[in-house]
Amino acid sequence: MPDGAARGFPITPGWTGDIHEFDPSATPGFSGGKKEGQERLAECEDALSSLQERLFAAHHGTADGARVLLVVQGMDTSGKGGIMRHVVGGVDPQGVGITAFKAPTDEEKAHDFLWRIRPHVPAPGMIGVFDRSHYEDVLIHRVHGWADEAEIERRYAAINAFEQELADSGVLIVKVMLLLSYAEQGERLMERLERPDKHWKFNPGDIDERAQWSAYMDAYSKALSATSTEAAPWFVVPADRKWYARIAVQDLLQQALRTIDPQWPAADFDVAEQKERLRATIADAPAL
Repeated sequence: MPDGAARGFPITPGWTGDIHEFDPSATPGFSGGKKEGQERLAECEDALSSLQERLFAAHHGTADGARVLLVVQGMDTSGKGGIMRHVVGGVDPQGVGITAFKAPTDEEKAHDFLWRIRPHVPAPGMIGVFDRSHYEDVLIHRVHGWADEAEIERRYAAINAFEQELADSGVLIVKVMLLLSYAEQGERLMERLERPDKHWKFNPGDIDERAQWSAYMDAYSKALSATSTEAAPWFVVPADRKWYARIAVQDLLQQALRTIDPQWPAADFDVAEQKERLRATIADAPAL
């Protein structure tokens, strides 16, 4: 990535560390403050939009071709919604598909955990975004003991195979874990309770899950270690500063699209001939 990119913390394949080694309030790769970060977000919106439009133009409607899958994971209030609005929301909606995975339905539970994920894999030319994802089925299950260690390991292996399959078919995968501190989450939850316009976002169950904080951090550490691969790397993005998390995800998306380097498709018609035809209609325009 270029100098000055807000790259977060990349998790290299084989990493065996602990999530606590990363500072949720850090701004790796970016030396400015909030004002500069907000300016950077606005300044780079056009560049991201242009890259996305080129991707859509070059590959949309083809049988196979390049596409991007952005996976966004994080604890409640980590800023996933803000990423959707301020980063993903800055590109042409016709070229983006956002899927928010909630608790599985009875029908979904009757199938393998990846069954409900596969239909939402982005088509050629598209940017697909998972607001939560297939990782919920290892994180929550580990924390609450809904699956034993053998089943969790089986799911890690299934995820790695699934993501390798996607990469082999032309999907460039970027996985982001928004790292929020316990204290910052408490403040954001309190804000939801203190503001009537935020009550709709509050779920009493969030406090219950907050009691499992240490277990979730351990689950994230294990998931990052088991599933950060060359084909589908993880990036831990500090999220205590919302503005930083947004520019980091924006930079990661831009880098993914630059890696693909989509080009405008050549015209499948004679441009000069069509110009002459159009000029004739302009010259012969009927009077109003």
